[in-house]
Amino acid sequence: MRYYKDIIFEKPVPEEIRRLGLLPADLHFHTSYSDSATRVRDALKLAARRGIGLAITDHNQVGGVLEAGRQKSRVPLIPGIEVSANDGPHILLYFSAVSDLVDFYSHHVEKNRRTGPFTAIRLDTADILEAGEGYPCITVEAHPCGYAFLNRGVQRCVAGDYIDEEVFSRLDALEVICGGMARSHNQKAAELATAHGLGRTGGTDGHLLHELGGVVTCAEADTAEEFLEAVRRRETVIIGHERPLVEKAVMGTAVLPHHLPYTVPILQARWEQSLPRIRKFVRTRLNG
Repeated sequence: MRYYKDIIFEKPVPEEIRRLGLLPADLHFHTSYSDSATRVRDALKLAARRGIGLAITDHNQVGGVLEAGRQKSRVPLIPGIEVSANDGPHILLYFSAVSDLVDFYSHHVEKNRRTGPFTAIRLDTADILEAGEGYPCITVEAHPCGYAFLNRGVQRCVAGDYIDEEVFSRLDALEVICGGMARSHNQKAAELATAHGLGRTGGTDGHLLHELGGVVTCAEADTAEEFLEAVRRRETVIIGHERPLVEKAVMGTAVLPHHLPYTVPILQARWEQSLPRIRKFVRTRLNG
């Protein structure tokens, strides 16, 4: 693993980051509008106390962003959403204006949602990226090298020949530190971003309040638009570390009740996402 001066696997200290003229922001956090018990107002209070910016990136949903916009908070907010693609990857889209996010959601995400609101929508990665090209936004692949046994990382899909490698040319950045991933996954993501000349972001992928701010993306910016432009120009610094295994287990236990009511549509989506891998396995065995 090569050394990256702009990717630092340490606990972020927001006061020190701000003294350098940079804004630290957790760009991947979930609220009670998707599969988390964290209330928007509590997330904003903690972000304000810690002196960081925040992107609420609920799964296929924008209610948390809208509520945050109504709150009287001094927290720098970056409107975002995490869209679960039908073919597996999770795409983070960030907008400089809430109105653009809402328009994108209503025209492309809402009508393609399944019964299970947090699972994959009926659009593939290429469709989501194409839809995003019509808006002033940036597109980022979340946890590009995870998860095990699931096609949730774009690199896994490319390596398995389920998605064409040209997908990288359509992304603005990769998430190179995701708090929910293993260090090895994040290191591979950093190498992948360098290989494809992409920007870098980081976020906790947090669902529990105390996780907020454990990973931050830092940029010289005062507005959401400036922040996103810094990501696009590859002028960010990512600071943070992964959660210990015990904390990951705690988060998984907390998230599970939000998914249980939608077990059937989730299993259906997982089956559809697994079909390319199953077909490839069968072809290999038959040809072998």
